[in-house]
Amino acid sequence: MAACCDSLLPLILLLCLSAQAVDRSNFKTCDQSAFCKEIPYFYRSLELIYVLDTLELSDSRLTLQLINDNNKVRLLLELYRLQGNMTRVKINELKPLKPRYEVPDVLISDPITEALSVVAQDENSLVLSLGGKDQRLIVSAQPFRLDIVEGPQVLMSLNSRGLLAFEHLRARKDTKSESEQATGQENVEQQTNEDGQIKEEEDKPGMWEETFKSHTDSKPNGPSSISLDFSLPGVEHVYGIPEHADTLKLKNTDGSDPYRLYNLDVFQYELHNPMALYGAVPVLISHSNDRTMGIFWLNAAETWVDISSNTAGKVRVIPQTDVRWISESGLIDVFIMLGPKPADVFTQYASLTGTQSFPPLSALAYHQCRWNYNDQEDVKTVDQGFDEHDIPYDFIWLDIEHADGKRYFTWDPSNFPQPKEMLQGLMDKRRKLVAIVDPHIRVDSGYKIHNEIRSKNFYVKNKDGGDYEGWCWPGNSGYPDFTNPEMRAWWASQFAYDQYEGSMENQYIWNDMNEPSVFNGPEVTMHKDALHGVWEHRDVHNLYGLYVQKATADGLILRSGGVQRPFVLTRAFFAGSQRYGAVWTGDNAAEWGHLKVSIPMCLSLGLVGISFCGADVGGFFKHPSAELLVRWYQAGAYQPFFRAHAHIDTPRREPWLFGPENTALIREAIRQRYALLPYWYQLFYNTHRTGQPVMRPLWVEYPDDVATFSIEDEYLIGKDLLVHPVTDEGATGVTAYLPGKGEVMCFSTLNGTIPVFQRGGSIICRKDRVRRSSSCMENDPYTLYVALSSQGSAEGELYIDDFHTFSFEEAKQFVHRHLSFSANTLSSRNLAPDSQFSTASWIEKIVIIGGSQPSSVTLKNADGTESALEFEFDSTLAVLTLRKPGVNAAADWTVVLR
Repeated sequence: MAACCDSLLPLILLLCLSAQAVDRSNFKTCDQSAFCKEIPYFYRSLELIYVLDTLELSDSRLTLQLINDNNKVRLLLELYRLQGNMTRVKINELKPLKPRYEVPDVLISDPITEALSVVAQDENSLVLSLGGKDQRLIVSAQPFRLDIVEGPQVLMSLNSRGLLAFEHLRARKDTKSESEQATGQENVEQQTNEDGQIKEEEDKPGMWEETFKSHTDSKPNGPSSISLDFSLPGVEHVYGIPEHADTLKLKNTDGSDPYRLYNLDVFQYELHNPMALYGAVPVLISHSNDRTMGIFWLNAAETWVDISSNTAGKVRVIPQTDVRWISESGLIDVFIMLGPKPADVFTQYASLTGTQSFPPLSALAYHQCRWNYNDQEDVKTVDQGFDEHDIPYDFIWLDIEHADGKRYFTWDPSNFPQPKEMLQGLMDKRRKLVAIVDPHIRVDSGYKIHNEIRSKNFYVKNKDGGDYEGWCWPGNSGYPDFTNPEMRAWWASQFAYDQYEGSMENQYIWNDMNEPSVFNGPEVTMHKDALHGVWEHRDVHNLYGLYVQKATADGLILRSGGVQRPFVLTRAFFAGSQRYGAVWTGDNAAEWGHLKVSIPMCLSLGLVGISFCGADVGGFFKHPSAELLVRWYQAGAYQPFFRAHAHIDTPRREPWLFGPENTALIREAIRQRYALLPYWYQLFYNTHRTGQPVMRPLWVEYPDDVATFSIEDEYLIGKDLLVHPVTDEGATGVTAYLPGKGEVMCFSTLNGTIPVFQRGGSIICRKDRVRRSSSCMENDPYTLYVALSSQGSAEGELYIDDFHTFSFEEAKQFVHRHLSFSANTLSSRNLAPDSQFSTASWIEKIVIIGGSQPSSVTLKNADGTESALEFEFDSTLAVLTLRKPGVNAAADWTVVLR
């Protein structure tokens, strides 16, 4: 949910949710952000100080000093060669006035380094070996520049345009202590000219404080922004840096605002512009026919990313894309992922920030939500409605109205007087509930959560040291300091069943408004000079949402004694958020454009590690037409997170409220999702292990097909399903691009509502007996869909575990099978012989697409026994169906066609 107001008003006036679009005046442009606007004037070439007493080289690390010709401030450059074909570049002040913020808790561990050696050296350059394939890192002195080359080819250049900037921390003249005035400030050595005299820098507008609308941001150590440019020769297509409601391929920002990364609560966001939204992942992916690479800019402050291309409006030029990163504070800490293939970049990034958490199976099923289901009876009625209309679902959701006066961790005593009874009723049907827990805490002396946070001194502080307070849904609210690990541990403890009264094991959590949203704050968020311990909020802003989700996920794990996998949805996110649960694209609208843009938004998130993404089906704001709602269900059924959600002021829109014909179409879309749950589950297991995205652009699997590089209206689920949702009003057909030379694509949609193709050469496992929830289907049999390649072969996987605990990891309790078809033989082989797990599921049917009619079909079991299988062949469709093999899904077996 989003706020739309910026000034300090009574809460009743803050609920101004009838507005039709974002108020752009509430959010800064680059010209209104002092560091974004002014930093071009601070650009000065940096000269590499290349003398023996500044160059230090160990096995894996090189350090050099850089000096700013303008003010003589010295910087420390650190270069690392990392395992897995990566390079790390760090730049910090050599002797800062005080430590600069270095982002913690995002990297899963200290990256493993590899040997770094000097290949050549002269007075103006240094050449370092980066390992195999003749990769070199060239450090040039005057002007300072880094080039990564492979043989004669330049892969990437840093500071080739001379846009490296590093504004040093300083003490304001009128606030220096007597000792500082007597001895000179700590940075005297760095701020002297060649004659040894201190160079006083002139004050500039916005240097010590900055005002936006009615809010003033103090800067006790002055401007502290950083910038660095990257040049990518031969590159025309770049992706990533979510979250933006924009195209998959990033646009040239020359002549417009750069892309902004600053987590914000944006009310009814606009489409196709670079303004910031709810989350920020500072990872950019480049792709060309020759190579895929990535840039990970590890900085949690407000960041702008400027992109320029020399091919804009031109033809027959050698492409090059230039990218400039600008952050308000912190230091330069960048990881260069050199691929060379898309899968390599995903692996490299996963080695740094971790992989997508492996959700319980039920979280991959269908979720029913609105703001708000009114009371326990309403929940019961909606639950029964799904049964009456034979529509499966797994989760029903409760928004902020379920809590007592929006005091999270409580229940409204009038509308939800017996939450355990409600939860038990859902559990009896093997269904679950999600309740919202937001990170703004009502300031109320009668509220236990508030009292404990205040007594433990866990609230974020204002610049004067008092508890920071702002307006949000409960009214006047405090904001817990989630950057404090003690606060996070306490928060996690509040999800224990004896603390969170009325909760049960089938209740999960949703963290909204965690940008954080502050209705009366600057840009509807927290003041930048608020304090998290010794750090200003400007340093940590984009991390806040990650920490909220982490603490909540830790709480769900803790309450189960470490046994159960959690499910937590977050709106705000950062690099590494994939480790803690799912995200969604925020408060969208019931418009065709929002349906269309949900595809590139989730594709962009998948490219930077966050696979568990979805959009509010039907649109959060406004009321969808029946056609739009049906099309959104059909699209949402093929996105990783599948949840319908609606605003409190919209008419009810449960799936059966739009007439029998539309109910049937929505039912079929949801049932298709349930039938494909085994495939979704296997993909999430694989992304948890490898970091490969679940929902992926076509170019990921077809990296040499230039036609795929800009396609964003169709996509792949894994590598074997191609989906082209219908996203235009009134459309009765779509034109789908089928990539791959000589490949076969088998039309897979059963009801013909949207095109879904299965790749020839693949085997996909389904459960075609759809029941009321995924938990009811756990032991049901599988159907194998074998789509043959032009060579008459196919392969796939089947993954099974208990679907909800960590036993797959901690006790190796799972089944992982490799399925292959070749030379008229289909077989199942164990991929994990050291794992132990038994399943009651069996193989009910095998459908072979693109084959010929056999004379006989024989099943061979692992014990050597054989039996004939019944089959039928549809010569019109070239589909062979084998009925009731009856073999256990965990067993070795072979089927031979003769």
